[in-house]
Amino acid sequence: MKKVNVIVVIGAGSIGQAIARRVGAGNHLLLADLLQENSDAAAKVLSEAGFVVSTTIVDVSSRESVQALVETATAIGNITGLIHAAGVSPSQASPSTILHVDLYGTALVLEEFGNVIEDGGSGVVIASQSGHRLPSLTPEQDKALATTPTDQLLSLAMLQPDQVKDSLHAYQLSKRGNSLRVKAEAVRWGKRGARINTISPGIIFTPLAKDELEGPLGAGYRRMIEISAAGRAGTPDEVGVLGALLMGRDGAFITGSDFLMDGGVTAAYWYGELAPN
Repeated sequence: MKKVNVIVVIGAGSIGQAIARRVGAGNHLLLADLLQENSDAAAKVLSEAGFVVSTTIVDVSSRESVQALVETATAIGNITGLIHAAGVSPSQASPSTILHVDLYGTALVLEEFGNVIEDGGSGVVIASQSGHRLPSLTPEQDKALATTPTDQLLSLAMLQPDQVKDSLHAYQLSKRGNSLRVKAEAVRWGKRGARINTISPGIIFTPLAKDELEGPLGAGYRRMIEISAAGRAGTPDEVGVLGALLMGRDGAFITGSDFLMDGGVTAAYWYGELAPN
């Protein structure tokens, strides 16, 4: 009996669901989240819309947990897709937690799923516009974030507490690291006939964005929205459209790339009214 194709969705929030709705038809969606209730809530919505869904728990900062997720997925079928949308924001966590979840966790997911992704498979990682607001790193730092073995990543000198002193800096480094890591992993995934890309959204209306807009950095985020070319925040569905392109046949020539979609916030940051003095 032919095995089914499995798309693993890590982080069962609005963006992960939006992409899953566009690529999940005819596949088995495995939703994984740190909290079972998050996966269950997303599974209810998707299953009632006609998708085949199952759920599990994962802690992306734990290799054992990610490996268990891989085992669960491969027991269901062939892993043909990965949507990695899990993470924590500057208002939600300490610098250490952000580095463990957003940076190390993403590297871990890319490594473990890169070992099993099927020929013709594809994946997308959700990074952030914040990675594009970090000043340029040295070529050596870029390479270190991209290629340092996963279990040595958090030992890099540039990631130590005396170098990363606040949650926003940790978040920016993590998201820059995500795009660099995907670029490097695309080489390895390509040897299996698979593709992997990064999307760096701006402010998208999600519960996480709500925390940011109501948090200590909220005024700055609201100003970003007002000054941006789009003049508004984005929606998960807009990210879903791009995710579907990158994971589908129309995106077959795209891999190892990062796509910034922020309504023009980063452009305004570097060359417009948001530019730092």
